[in-house]
Amino acid sequence: PPQIWCFMFSYLWIAFQWMARPSSNLTEFCEDFAKAKHVAIITGAGVSAESGVPTFRGQGGYWRKWQAQDLATPEAFSRDPSLVWEFYHYRREVMRSKMPNPAHLAIAKCESRLSKQGRSVVIITQNIDELHHRAGSKHVYEIHGSLFKTRCMSCGEVKANHKSPICPALEGKGEPDPSAKDARIPVQHLPRCDGSGCNGLLRPHVVWFGETLDSDILTAVEQELEKCDLCLVVGTSSVVYPAAMFAPQVAGRGVPVAEFNMECTPATMRFK
Repeated sequence: PPQIWCFMFSYLWIAFQWMARPSSNLTEFCEDFAKAKHVAIITGAGVSAESGVPTFRGQGGYWRKWQAQDLATPEAFSRDPSLVWEFYHYRREVMRSKMPNPAHLAIAKCESRLSKQGRSVVIITQNIDELHHRAGSKHVYEIHGSLFKTRCMSCGEVKANHKSPICPALEGKGEPDPSAKDARIPVQHLPRCDGSGCNGLLRPHVVWFGETLDSDILTAVEQELEKCDLCLVVGTSSVVYPAAMFAPQVAGRGVPVAEFNMECTPATMRFK
């Protein structure tokens, strides 16, 4: 029944302090939710914050002496693949101790229940932590990739990779303390492709600064947004493009958009 889902999203409302326009209210949201046949949920770092996932953003957001934008670039990987892999190995290992929080679980429950009613939910996330998957969500687009996928620099193969450590040389490496020494692992001992004798150097399958998003994923996301009749924006500041345009694009079609965030964002007053 719609009341069950309104209760569930009331939990999200309390957790994220729904920052809607003054004319909006929970009753209006429940009515829109009850009518929706295809719900698009756009999520960002805020939805994983309760799980203790480090963001490496803002003051204090450092790994050793670097911020993410110092290491998450093709140039940094080309210059020092050992250092970049230490950073991502650390992030992978940290994520093993993190669990989906009530927001991930509520979204997954919503998807499961609505599918039994002939309705659908799609999650479009900027997160690379796979917590939506671990919570049980099935229909997820990870537009920035995943910590637990690799891409071969030689053959281009993308594969899931949950090994711990991802290669023997990285075991025990990645200490974030500023005084930690770089491992300086020889490139031949870094993660390598095991497909058809390729043995090419692997990189994290994430979208780095200066790179474009996968065109196939973007096309699929555009198709989902074109057919959705309700859009939820959860835990994202809506300032990183192209994701920043997803909700305004939906609102431009006259589709209801509800924002769940801890504070007002640049998008708060844009949604109709």
